[in-house]
Amino acid sequence: MEYTLPKITSLVGHYGCGKTNLAANLALEMSRMGTVTVVDMDIVNPYFRTSDFKEEFEKRGINIVATQYANTNLDIPVLNFDMAGIIDSGDYTIIDAGGGSDGAAALGRYREVLKNADAQLFYVFNMYRGLSVQETAETLWEIECACKMKCTSLINNSNLGNMTAYEDIYKTEEFEKELVSITGVPVFMRCVPKGGHDVRPDDFFVERLVQMPWERS
Repeated sequence: MEYTLPKITSLVGHYGCGKTNLAANLALEMSRMGTVTVVDMDIVNPYFRTSDFKEEFEKRGINIVATQYANTNLDIPVLNFDMAGIIDSGDYTIIDAGGGSDGAAALGRYREVLKNADAQLFYVFNMYRGLSVQETAETLWEIECACKMKCTSLINNSNLGNMTAYEDIYKTEEFEKELVSITGVPVFMRCVPKGGHDVRPDDFFVERLVQMPWERS
């Protein structure tokens, strides 16, 4: 299904929930509708970065902004992005924050800039990461405290990597409903693998773009 994102999309979530793969998919989707800039703010995990897709992004006219030491083992938690300038320079900005409260704290540095009528903070969760519903909710609250911003919507990105089947997404429905009940935060979309049947209006097709280190040539 096609989605129109707000002008500013910030993605936060637990480590390994699939934010980076989602950010890449969203950027490719939105590049058909306008100019897109992806801000790689992940200073926590140097192995899975949106900046890994720089070549593919450039083919689609997608801008990538990353820390000085992105894609090296010398990542230093220093951020000096001109976030206001980045946002004003294009139609859409997608911010891939690092995992957990540590990554969210870095995002919080720009909370004044991100106080925009057309901005959303999405909490990405993956039921298959082994956290209970309560633990998933607590992680959301920890992230909100760290970045001093409220999450506006949930994104159900439950997956089993390249083993994900469409049926695996349906198995997350009760988990999702309980998470909404506990947090009071609505669901914006569910990420599903391509090729599924009985697609729902809030399904978003996601390709597995992120590769494990041993899968890379």
